[in-house]
Amino acid sequence: MDTHHWWRDAVIYQVYVRSFLDSTGDGIGDLAGVRAGLPYLRKLGVDGIWLSPFYPSPQHDHGYDVADYTDVDPVFGDLAEFDLLVDAARRLGIKVLLDIVPNHCSSEHPWFRAALAAAPGSPERARFHFADGRGPDGAEPPNNWHAMFGGPAWTRLTEPDGRPGQWYLHMFTPEQPDWNWRNPEVAAEFDRILRFWLDRGVDGFRIDVAAGLFKHPELPDSPDPEADARTRDSVNPLAWNQPEVHEVWRHWRAVCEEYTARDGRERLLVGEVSVPTAREHAQYVRPDELHQAFFFDLLSAPWDADAFRKVISEAMEDIAGTGSTVTWVLNNHDQVRTVTRYGEPTPQGSGLGAARARAAALLMLALPGAAYIYQGEELGLPEVVDLPDDVLTDPIFRRTGSRARIRDGCRVPLPWSGQASPFGFTPGAESAEPWLPQPEYFAEYATDRALADTRSFWHLYRDGLQLRSALPQLGEGTLRWLDTEPGVLAFVRGDGLVCAVNFGTAPAPAPVPGTPLLASGPCPPGMLPGSTAAWWIDGS
Repeated sequence: MDTHHWWRDAVIYQVYVRSFLDSTGDGIGDLAGVRAGLPYLRKLGVDGIWLSPFYPSPQHDHGYDVADYTDVDPVFGDLAEFDLLVDAARRLGIKVLLDIVPNHCSSEHPWFRAALAAAPGSPERARFHFADGRGPDGAEPPNNWHAMFGGPAWTRLTEPDGRPGQWYLHMFTPEQPDWNWRNPEVAAEFDRILRFWLDRGVDGFRIDVAAGLFKHPELPDSPDPEADARTRDSVNPLAWNQPEVHEVWRHWRAVCEEYTARDGRERLLVGEVSVPTAREHAQYVRPDELHQAFFFDLLSAPWDADAFRKVISEAMEDIAGTGSTVTWVLNNHDQVRTVTRYGEPTPQGSGLGAARARAAALLMLALPGAAYIYQGEELGLPEVVDLPDDVLTDPIFRRTGSRARIRDGCRVPLPWSGQASPFGFTPGAESAEPWLPQPEYFAEYATDRALADTRSFWHLYRDGLQLRSALPQLGEGTLRWLDTEPGVLAFVRGDGLVCAVNFGTAPAPAPVPGTPLLASGPCPPGMLPGSTAAWWIDGS
């Protein structure tokens, strides 16, 4: 029986499966590759892994268009390999979370294929959002909503008899029709899916688009129809964050607790919740709903001491106030990597961006609650900003023709070893090229090189995770802000552990004298240079 709620201060590593490690030589990462990489992750010191979707899928959105929720796409392996991965992870003390996609499925899902073949008003179509068009011939979409990835959120069908027919809703791409969660069959199907994977031993789920699922029942026009596409965020109040969604999470929480009661292993639900305020975010992590929800405000905050203090304070007040803990994140598979985001978007990143990313990492790991690390973050990988158009795979680029905010650059396969691509990612001289090309400068970031260099990002993360486990002041709890020089952020955790970050470019006095326990860069006693973070034990 677990005596500690492991998830409250856990550090979880996001594995983007197709870019982690390829075991077969086809240029695409797979589950066997993840299993082979588990000792590396154990050495790093993470508590668990979150696996991106590996289900059967036509891969229009790299697995977030699911055709079968209870199997493994052959490109990634099979169920037997998945079972081996879960068993290997458990023997190493690593939890396994699956990415589940309940807002939408693939247009090749059997239920959607059945809906296309059925008549308007049929039970098959009632599982999705089908509606008649507007205008005399139904030639206009049912409402004015736009999809997150560009273009209208509706696609018109050609009915089985060849005539133009109804429209169906897709808040992302036409290949990803939205489920109608007002239909009880959908809820029952996802109950079956949850239990299928829980019975195979998983430790929980990362829930994609957790503020979605329900749409306004009347599907009215939006006062700002392009808001989702313009911001690439779920801001249409008619399509997201409907009150009924909370009943789903209460039920899923009850299912997880049912399994916990059987064997004492706590199962975790962590949601991708994009809502306007920390207060609305907090509603998703009430005691009977999700255990955690990613707090993206830290990720989106500009590099500024006041901005960081504001979002951290709001999270501690509103989210931790529910009894949950805040779930901090700086990178993921949808965002520009911190090394590039905090510096100049040059092909190899900038020294300033790297220094800030190191400082942000120590700040995040010192905060109360849980933290999620995206693969390659521990290597200091920059965003690959110069991929040629002909290799881009992001549906945002396909639908908009624009490279703005596309996600391929953070998904380039990891470099493991060597001086040239594929850098140990895919085995054998006859292997296929990695599915996205790796730049030559990835040699500087390969894991073998990082492990050998005690000044590397990897050692900063590993040392931070070791201290986080060893020091009772870190992990779950509260913080107390310290008065500091302008541009310096400092707080105390527990019994005298201080974290300080200098956001400026000029040296500033450290808030606590002495040699740091851990610093993101060279840090003379009593001074904290710009774009640097450090941890101290206050001996006063």
